[in-house]
Amino acid sequence: MKNKTFTRAMRALLCAAAVAALLPGTAASQSVWRPDKPVELIVPTSTGGNNDRMVRLVQKILQDRKLVTMPVLVLNKAGGNQHLAVVYLDQHAADPHYVMMTNPTIFTNELNGISKQPYTHLTPLALMIVESNAFTVGADSPLKNMRDVMARLKADPNSLSFCMPARGGVTHIALAAAVKAAGLDPKRLKIVVFKTSGESITAIAGGHVDVMVSSLASVMGVAQAGKARVLGIAAKERRGGGGASIPTLREQGINTDAVASWRGLSGAPGLTPQQVAFWDEALERVFDSEDWKAYQEKNNLPPQHLRSRDFAQYLQGEYETTKAMMAEIGLAK
Repeated sequence: MKNKTFTRAMRALLCAAAVAALLPGTAASQSVWRPDKPVELIVPTSTGGNNDRMVRLVQKILQDRKLVTMPVLVLNKAGGNQHLAVVYLDQHAADPHYVMMTNPTIFTNELNGISKQPYTHLTPLALMIVESNAFTVGADSPLKNMRDVMARLKADPNSLSFCMPARGGVTHIALAAAVKAAGLDPKRLKIVVFKTSGESITAIAGGHVDVMVSSLASVMGVAQAGKARVLGIAAKERRGGGGASIPTLREQGINTDAVASWRGLSGAPGLTPQQVAFWDEALERVFDSEDWKAYQEKNNLPPQHLRSRDFAQYLQGEYETTKAMMAEIGLAK
């Protein structure tokens, strides 16, 4: 009798365990996910630029430290003001093997009508860095500071040309905000678009374009080598290290900070909590590595890494700021 009672109890216990394993939220259902096929890191710009170099560093760290044991590939998907890369990522919905570098363009494309998808369509994974937008000229340029730039524009709005990676993007917003703060019309500016910061640097160094608007990290190397001069940055305060000598726009009488030029990593729409958790841990180790810290130090970038949940909150605040700025300067539809 005791044996039969014990057998029935064991059966009931095993049945309960099997049911529990199928219920969401139980320990058994929270299986660990890891990549089981090659991972693609998508760069929304061409090869050779700062975005490309940054993503290839992430690729190197993931592989060198065996944070991902499957092959990690970098795919440059330039075009459509970065919209083609978003479309490509969207084609791999719910697949965590595709990770894209994102920046404020996912806001501006939505706000100016290039994309019909809200930025929340993607899965935020990690904030990488937050940069300042910089205004740079060639080493031999007669422009010595941002006051000179505004004086030339006041005399003739078409007297200067400005190069940047995209119309309507964060660098365009930074320029338009600065011009408007100086009492000028940003719609009259002469804009030249290049695919990468490398092409823009070549253009200003050769005197083909007057002023480059980009992230500070894109030009620090050539500025320190004496091949270009940074006239000012759109930031609340000066940067440290090699950027300490670069004045802000406010110091030069232009009362604007514009919006931040952040870089992050986002996954396809529809990722599971387990898949996001894997990338949370792997990318935490990437951005805590000596290689990444050396990159930050070289480019005067303070530690800015945020995990997925905090990154989502950060994006919400930046989106509202960008939306208000674009509406104010007439770039939003």
